[in-house]
Amino acid sequence: MPESADKKVIGYLVPEFPGQTHIFLWREYQALIDLGVTVKLVSTRRPPRKVRSHDWSAHAESITSYLLPFSLSDIGVISGVLLKAGPSGWVNCVRAVLRARMTAKEKLKLAGMIPFAAKLAGLARKQGWHHVHVASCGNTANIAMFSTLLNGPTYSLALLGPRLSTYGPNQDQKWRHAAFGLFQSEQLYAEAKEKIPDALPALVDVAPVGVNLDVMKRQSPYLPWQPPQSPRIYCCGRLNQIKGHTYLIEAVRLLREKGLDAKLSIAGEDEKGGAGYRTVIEAFIKDHGMSDHVELLGAVSEDRNREGYGAAHIYAMGSLDEAAGAVAAMEAMAMEWPVVMSSVGAPSEPIEDGVDAVLVPPKAPAEQAEAIYEILMNPDLAVKLGQAGRAKIARKFSHRRSAEKINEFLNRILV
Repeated sequence: MPESADKKVIGYLVPEFPGQTHIFLWREYQALIDLGVTVKLVSTRRPPRKVRSHDWSAHAESITSYLLPFSLSDIGVISGVLLKAGPSGWVNCVRAVLRARMTAKEKLKLAGMIPFAAKLAGLARKQGWHHVHVASCGNTANIAMFSTLLNGPTYSLALLGPRLSTYGPNQDQKWRHAAFGLFQSEQLYAEAKEKIPDALPALVDVAPVGVNLDVMKRQSPYLPWQPPQSPRIYCCGRLNQIKGHTYLIEAVRLLREKGLDAKLSIAGEDEKGGAGYRTVIEAFIKDHGMSDHVELLGAVSEDRNREGYGAAHIYAMGSLDEAAGAVAAMEAMAMEWPVVMSSVGAPSEPIEDGVDAVLVPPKAPAEQAEAIYEILMNPDLAVKLGQAGRAKIARKFSHRRSAEKINEFLNRILV
């Protein structure tokens, strides 16, 4: 283990950091530092340049260590870690591969993560980490697991949703070897207790990621839509089929059929920097005659995102599945905008339908259009929803909550 005098030096492992959706993780990282934790950023690889959209992205990248690509010096580091781990470490890793409930091909891929784990353990020794917090339950969790089995530092997990299965197989082993874990919602915690009850570590809690209310706040009063303005609808979410953008576009088309000159702006990019699912959405927009009414903004900075909230009358999202956090929707609520969102995943934890936002069924553009129409036509309802939304975020979804829970658990395991 590291010999640093500071007992709370941790690695903070995020896949493909800094990406367009990582603003809440950047806030959590900063909150941990404010709590006195020394945090070293580490990631699997750099994301595509087109999704590094935040004004802090360049700085974050400059202080992040990356597991890929390998350098010549990494070969020596990896060899040193494997030699120091000895036969017991190798046996533990092989046993974990063999025990994984996977196909033979998947097990080969899993075994291929061991060199990355050795590099991670080498970084931990070099930078003096005592623990690694993994902001994902995907393959990065497998890497952290193997690192621990190779006598690297302990690790913890954060399940962000929308489902345990979203993050691939081997969840039982990922959790069994973890020192502690956090769940973004009660629903996710209940799912884990049902599916991997014997694998959960002793230290677990529900601690949703949240919003920095000092940053996400209004600079001027919210003004509901009034004719003859064009109703402006805003959505922020990566361009991925799971986000249901096509259903929201169809809802806006239905609003236009009602005689409203509705306009939609969508902030977010696909995982390939515009060469992936974006092309599907662009074709959908063209085929449905919405080219003049829907704007794809690409990956945007936090400041540009706030401008998007500020220019809109309503925030809407048509997700087919969603984590409880639904961070962009929570930001809109914090900015006192009325929100219309699909009732999928665990949105009922940050949202009480009809009180602080409106929930509609997924894949139901007609119902979404009707909900948006009702809010547009009722200015008092729009204001009421916005004010109640910010109050809910202030009560239960501060960005410091998850960082405080991580810090509490670190104090318990790093003694």
